[in-house]
Amino acid sequence: MNEQAILQLAAGAMMTAAKVAAPIVLAAMGVGLIISLFQSVTQIQEATLTFVPKVIVVGLVLTIAGHWMIGTFVTYTHNLFAMVPQLLSGG
Repeated sequence: MNEQAILQLAAGAMMTAAKVAAPIVLAAMGVGLIISLFQSVTQIQEATLTFVPKVIVVGLVLTIAGHWMIGTFVTYTHNLFAMVPQLLSGG
């Protein structure tokens, strides 16, 4: 197993993790931005006001995109296990 193979595995793992985390992170950021704008306009500074909508939106995103997320991880894992003999043989 050479350095190029290790770097390729690490890059693939990071890309898969970023791809799977993107819907949750983007949804939470969008809700946080909207609530922050609402708080700055109305001058309501309540810490729990941001928490509850984010939890609801993240739950909805997981409900809608959860199947795709798990499928992406399973596909990556299957490809990784399929590459094990090739990686161990050094080729």
